[in-house]
Amino acid sequence: MNNKPPSGEKSFFQKLLQQKALVFMSIPFLIWLFVFKYLPLWGWTIAFQDFKPAKKIFDQEWVGLQHFTFLFQDEHFLRVMRNTLAMSFINLVLGFVTAIVLAILLNELRNLMFKRVVQTISYLPHFISWVVAASIISTALSADGGIINELLMWFGIIKEPILWLGEGEYFWGILGVSEVWKNVGWNTIIYLAAMTMIDPSQYEAAEIDGAGRFQRIWNITLPGLKPVFIILLIMNIGNLLESGFEPQYLLGNGMNVDYSENLDIFVLKYGIQMGNFSLSIAAGMFKTVVSFILLFTANHIAKRLGEDRLF
Repeated sequence: MNNKPPSGEKSFFQKLLQQKALVFMSIPFLIWLFVFKYLPLWGWTIAFQDFKPAKKIFDQEWVGLQHFTFLFQDEHFLRVMRNTLAMSFINLVLGFVTAIVLAILLNELRNLMFKRVVQTISYLPHFISWVVAASIISTALSADGGIINELLMWFGIIKEPILWLGEGEYFWGILGVSEVWKNVGWNTIIYLAAMTMIDPSQYEAAEIDGAGRFQRIWNITLPGLKPVFIILLIMNIGNLLESGFEPQYLLGNGMNVDYSENLDIFVLKYGIQMGNFSLSIAAGMFKTVVSFILLFTANHIAKRLGEDRLF
């Protein structure tokens, strides 16, 4: 069988040679990717061992799927999974809705000075570290003079201060609002960029046909954002078990731990603080495999529906 490419069509290596400058520029990144992302995967073997730091890696006792079996039977782990999925889902919904709405509102503004001021104000929280942000949020929610409690009492909504971070049922909502406050401005950038790709003549034609502003948004702007929305949705579905670490760790405490502890904190607690490396790696491995499956499933569904996809 002749495996040569058809006449006039260049082979894979010929195409690489044509772009050798780009190939050489990518080599440092590929080395970094291999050393820091792929090489450490050998550590997954610890998930199938009763790992003891005093022993060599090949002298460890192999226990098979024992740690995975323990995880799925452990009420603590199941509660952590519930928290992780709940917080991720809330962040996903609020993040998409608020970013799209703000991007559309900014796009509709005609006063450029006011638009820039709003963009700057909405972008700034993204550059604040979660350590500082958590301090601001904790102070605002404080039962002792916190601005949130003071405003609610001033309007007569509550009669006495609420210990917001001391009652677990409030934590998911607090985290969702905090994520929106911190990241909504940054998340609008990609949607605003996508809007610039929409042909202005479509808006002009719709306006001539008598379409109002909301009709133009519904029939032109939102469909124009659909490809970007699908790609971002696929990526976020792949990260459903990635609900964050810093905000949960910094805002969490002993009173709300049943709602604030997620998978990353579980791994930290068992791996670093308790020294149960095998169990923590099993949990981390489970998270990676499930995220991988979710990503490919979401991408496949988008492909079957004829939508834009990630790959």
